[in-house]
Amino acid sequence: MGDAGVALSPDVNSMSNNPAKLVFIDQSYGFAISYNPWLKALVSGINLGYVSSFYKLSERNTLGASIRYFSLGEVRLVDADQQDLGMHRPNEFAIDVSFARKYGESFSLATSLRYIRSDIGAGQHISGELIKAGTAMAADISAYYKQETIFLGTEAIVAAGAYISNVGTKLSYTDGTIPFFLPANLKIGAATTFLYGKDTELSVVFDLNKLLVPSVADSLNAANDTSVPKGILNSFIDAPGGFKGEMREISIGTGIEYLYKRQFALRGGFNSRYFALGAGFKYDVLGIDLAYLMASPEKSPLANSLRFTLLLNFNGHKQIK
Repeated sequence: MGDAGVALSPDVNSMSNNPAKLVFIDQSYGFAISYNPWLKALVSGINLGYVSSFYKLSERNTLGASIRYFSLGEVRLVDADQQDLGMHRPNEFAIDVSFARKYGESFSLATSLRYIRSDIGAGQHISGELIKAGTAMAADISAYYKQETIFLGTEAIVAAGAYISNVGTKLSYTDGTIPFFLPANLKIGAATTFLYGKDTELSVVFDLNKLLVPSVADSLNAANDTSVPKGILNSFIDAPGGFKGEMREISIGTGIEYLYKRQFALRGGFNSRYFALGAGFKYDVLGIDLAYLMASPEKSPLANSLRFTLLLNFNGHKQIK
């Protein structure tokens, strides 16, 4: 759905787009597994794997956890003189833990902590510097609001969400190089789900996305001197071209989903970099989702790739109080 989902109806994958939604899931616990080939049209062996889960502590409190693993396949390393340094398998992973709490019947907040490890060439040397795995810690905060109403003459659920993610320490691969800002990000969005009877729904979603990091030139030249809070503030005023440049840094994602009998789903979406089509099937506790992304490899590393997600949601035997 064009990667729009900060205000979409909640499920276990809410860990990745708005953890505050977890507390509105009807089930007691569940988990999901996702797989996504990366740069398939250009390089083989690069992929992103993702596992997420949630557990309801009570009617108002929910814990979530996830781990994502990014493999860059097998890469041959060379030095500045093109001398062969052998083969390496670069990889990155992040582990998240979230706590979501409901306030009233329509609003929730969540906080998340994240540990990040990035290994792009540990053990090698560049310009006399030993490369090590980069590590960082980050925190997220998210909010979600939904309300049942009558919209355009139809029963509907209108929702809004906001998600600030990856606010944390800088990351470096050697002791003597400039550290990198984490990709702190702001996403806000809205969604409307039209209810046709008890089992059929039509959802329309719209998201705006903004990276909260300095422009490329500033982040390379002043990373050591700029604090993370200052870097976030500067991200709103430092784009080349002034206000128009800042507007170009905001990406748009929008999508639509038709859900029939709460079992069969058809989806479509548009992002600033690609179009996407998808389908889903749900039976009892099992859900399967597929998505195909259409774009040129120059615009998106996900061009012409297939996403696959398996979801399991359980009512469990625990009574939610």
